[in-house]
Amino acid sequence: MRQQLAQAGIELCISKKRVKNINFRLKPYLLMVSVPLRITASQTLYAVARRVSWAIAHHPQVLAQYHRKPSAPVDSSDADQPIYLWGKVQALTLSHDETMAYYRQQLSNIMPSLFEKWQPIVGAYANEVRLKKMHTRWGSCNTRARRIWLSVYLPAYPIECTEYVIVHELCHLHHANHSRAFWQTVEAAMPDYQQWHNLLAGKTGQLD
Repeated sequence: MRQQLAQAGIELCISKKRVKNINFRLKPYLLMVSVPLRITASQTLYAVARRVSWAIAHHPQVLAQYHRKPSAPVDSSDADQPIYLWGKVQALTLSHDETMAYYRQQLSNIMPSLFEKWQPIVGAYANEVRLKKMHTRWGSCNTRARRIWLSVYLPAYPIECTEYVIVHELCHLHHANHSRAFWQTVEAAMPDYQQWHNLLAGKTGQLD
């Protein structure tokens, strides 16, 4: 098993802990396995063997998300921090205010085409779209006014994240809550939404 994983660039690390179940955590180049103290070696071997193919299959996705993820918060005031655009480092040196202006312009430029793409798919149309420097939300929707707000921080992440936020807020024009029907509408419009939802969920922003 170690050899199979090593061929995929993954190191296997097994540790016994005071846990109730065998837990697997796949990280870049590492598969971490936490095993209950009472579990025997043969039981551990059997459990890990069943997860080898899963780890190898999902490792490229883990690596892709790791390399796309900015290494520092995008609202940092440190001018030495790298500037990301759509998940990729840019050869720019900007102050905090310049970075916000840069992101606002980039989002303004691409926003019309993204709404033109996704509104027919979702089957809902916004009357107005605005940008805002939001620290706690990636987007929000006023369903009565059919007004959508997007965070100016979004251009730091892969463009699919912005598309997901747009889809999420447009779906609120069908469902003003986060009911099961709402998430079914999101999935119908964007089947791979969970990947981008998870990427943004690791940050400070939330969605209304």
